[in-house]
Amino acid sequence: MNFIAGEFIMENRNDKTEEILEILDACYGVTKEGFYHRELWQLLVAIMLSAQSTDKQVDKVLPGLYERFPTLDSVARAPAADIEEGIRSIGLYKNKAKNIKKCCQQILEDFGGEVPDSIGGLLKLAGVGRKTATLFLADAYGIPGVTVDTHVFRISKRLGWAEGKNPQAVEKELEKVLPEEHWNRINFQLIYHGRAICTARRARCEICPMVDLCPKIGV
Repeated sequence: MNFIAGEFIMENRNDKTEEILEILDACYGVTKEGFYHRELWQLLVAIMLSAQSTDKQVDKVLPGLYERFPTLDSVARAPAADIEEGIRSIGLYKNKAKNIKKCCQQILEDFGGEVPDSIGGLLKLAGVGRKTATLFLADAYGIPGVTVDTHVFRISKRLGWAEGKNPQAVEKELEKVLPEEHWNRINFQLIYHGRAICTARRARCEICPMVDLCPKIGV
């Protein structure tokens, strides 16, 4: 049974993926407006803030935050409590303030004031996980990468694209299934789709534009 199910999934990948991607492009667009920033370190901070928060919440605090802390050095030298005050409306703001301060210190001390341009370098920074690093590289440099959050993890399984038990395994599967030019946008497309239709609580298949292409394997 597992072998047959696996065959079905692979068949679905080959036959239906292109159609699904065309629908996602049509429904959710191919580009996403980035966070407000003037410097690359500001973009990284914005992406760090977006974890477990909405883009709208983050966009609201960024202008004031960067007015108060206009340079990398000003963030690195600021008391964590002052950074907390600027991001208090953001989820997990205390921990994020601590990580942002430490991250900016590391960029200054370990990377000469330049934000790393590789996954390996970014992962050395406080508060920067693989998802944040991949998003940053895509937004800052256009480097292709698949970012797997809870929506991507859930929906890619429902679509038969992946079977991995953790985000990194699913990331590698999606890199094989999806054309490289789609890697950077699959994240925001599936986030939008996951919030509106393919929710964690119940997939609203009756209004899904991909219902005829989805294997509905019950994942």
